[in-house]
Amino acid sequence: MYGRLVRGQAEASHPAALDDQLRQRGIELVRCTRVRGPRPSGQRIPRRELIHFFFNLEQLLDAGVPVLDALSEIGAASTHSALTLVCTSLRDEVERGHTLSAAAALHPGAFDDVLCSLLHAGEVTGDLAPVLRQIGANLSRAEAIKAHAMKAAIYPAIVAVVLGVAVAVALTVVVPQLAILFQSMGETLPLATRVLLGLADWLGRHGWLLPPLGLLTLLAITLAAARSVDFRRTLHAIALRLPLIGPIHQRLTLARVASLLGTLYASGITLVDALASTAKATPNLVIRAGVENARAYISTGSGIAAAFEATGLFPQLVSRMLRVGEHSGRLDTALNHLANFYEHEASAAIARLEASIEPLLTVAMGIILLWIVFAILSPVYDILTRLPL
Repeated sequence: MYGRLVRGQAEASHPAALDDQLRQRGIELVRCTRVRGPRPSGQRIPRRELIHFFFNLEQLLDAGVPVLDALSEIGAASTHSALTLVCTSLRDEVERGHTLSAAAALHPGAFDDVLCSLLHAGEVTGDLAPVLRQIGANLSRAEAIKAHAMKAAIYPAIVAVVLGVAVAVALTVVVPQLAILFQSMGETLPLATRVLLGLADWLGRHGWLLPPLGLLTLLAITLAAARSVDFRRTLHAIALRLPLIGPIHQRLTLARVASLLGTLYASGITLVDALASTAKATPNLVIRAGVENARAYISTGSGIAAAFEATGLFPQLVSRMLRVGEHSGRLDTALNHLANFYEHEASAAIARLEASIEPLLTVAMGIILLWIVFAILSPVYDILTRLPL
């Protein structure tokens, strides 16, 4: 069929799978568009449930259990209703003759493009168990980092809430009562007391506006981010530059990029297709654009190390490690080393932030409360010193 343009329809879970199908028939894919098929399900599955799903599926398949029976067993044993429904749907689709990756693609809320690509790669090699094991390991690693970050954020959030409530009660309940006493004195009050009384008066008059204004601002930002890609990209760029948090966010994102790309490439997926799937799974739009630009450079014949370096968006360590992987022929190993390095750096940074933010918040709370106490007691002390003994 060389030189002839062939048009037609074929069933595949994603463009990479369609390209593989056509190449086996001696046809080169030029362009493809998605047509109406079974309605995709938006059923979302928590990551922890997905970890259990892939672990159990890997164990059952490794023990020689057929895919249909394995899906039935996992669905029956699951206590999560959404996962049970997804397992039933997967089993029905596989029973109709679809591949597992094609069935999974019908549930984008549970299985993203990366997972579908990995499942397809395992189907091509004829051995799904190692791919399922790798997927479970990647999900477990991401869940552990997320749990660590959440743990580090809980205590500062609690301290901030307690501090805010204490200050609000002092300014709206205690200080207004004392303001009546101070005004009846007819004396010139210290600067700290005047500032405190003014702040309490403003909060008493306009403080009720703060919660709705905060909610409206948050809603406006959320809607703008949902409707405008440029605005969302700006927010993501700001997130990378935030003090303390920005470097952690960058390292976690780079670890995700390296881990996904290494896993996809090791599964036999071409580098260009692996980069396309990795870009789609990268949440930060700035780094996603960098991955897409690197893919464009590679499509024109550039090496992966030179491509990532040419984007100007990645640290020098990334291009150096990729160059080592290129020269040694072990690119997947180099990417896994990068992922491990950035995950370790992010975890260490989170631990340092957790260790430093607790005393900083405690000191801040102490300073604010000390200022309030000083502003209240200073005029009281002046009154007491003027009383005759």
